[in-house]
Amino acid sequence: MITKKAAIIDMGTNTFHLVLVELFEDHFHTIYKEKIPVKIGQGGISRNTIHPDARKRALHTLQHFKNLIDGESITEVFAFATSGVRNADNGAEFVTEIKDRFGIDVQVIDGIQEAQMIYEGIRLSGSLNGQIALMMDIGGGSVEFIIGNSNEALWKQSFEIGGQRMLDLFHYHDPILGEEVENLTTYLEEKLVPLVEAIHYYGPTGLVGASGTFDTLTDIYYASLQQSKSRDQQTFQLPREEFERIAQQLLTLNKEERLNIPGMIPMRVDMIVVASCLIEYILKFVPVDTLICSSFALKEGAISRLMGKHSLAPVTTR
Repeated sequence: MITKKAAIIDMGTNTFHLVLVELFEDHFHTIYKEKIPVKIGQGGISRNTIHPDARKRALHTLQHFKNLIDGESITEVFAFATSGVRNADNGAEFVTEIKDRFGIDVQVIDGIQEAQMIYEGIRLSGSLNGQIALMMDIGGGSVEFIIGNSNEALWKQSFEIGGQRMLDLFHYHDPILGEEVENLTTYLEEKLVPLVEAIHYYGPTGLVGASGTFDTLTDIYYASLQQSKSRDQQTFQLPREEFERIAQQLLTLNKEERLNIPGMIPMRVDMIVVASCLIEYILKFVPVDTLICSSFALKEGAISRLMGKHSLAPVTTR
């Protein structure tokens, strides 16, 4: 059987991901994957710019990714940039520099396109069934919400309220102050009105979180059980009462103490506090007993499109 290799680069606001895969008609094999906390939004996201230091980190990481891609002799490279680049005044200039330096064409996708690809990644993970679920992906710049099931996405929207933005706006003290949590909650009440309306209309009965924060929350949960997560598994369950326990713990600890929590990784230690506050807020409207956590998200959505096609289909917005 003739296989095709491809590289997918997900240039998130907090983390850059690289996945090298072999593609088959109905499945894929991961050759290599890596994630690096580039934090392209750090120092500039609140001013709609990519800070020079963040740009340097990004270019350094992309050079590293390019070396790995060339090492596997992969020529099919699909790169996506999200909130941190699409909202930056110097984002287009940055994309041009990447093309000039590395020969990589970066597709800057809008929030609806991003939400659709996240949905396709979650669907590929097997996290969905016939019931209607609310899906969420907490990025550094934006948060995507999708309501749907394994057949279709019924509603989707992207909100520019990602972890780095919430961090910049509300998390000034460490541990976070009760007043800061209250201010963050008021902010979410204002920003997420369309989401709450959609939840009331569609009535989702499940909650699925995609990668990032949800990966780390399940890592912490499994570590508390003295278990490790299977690498072959894409879907994990986090009991709500365990999430509540972890979230309350995160509110009371400073950064150094959070780093000492078994299962915590340094790249998540800053944003996980405000991200957990966001999840707490969402649970008011989708009161589930168990959170479903999908390790697949946007990059696997891209892989889903590539499988059996061997060329990336246009990103649909419907």
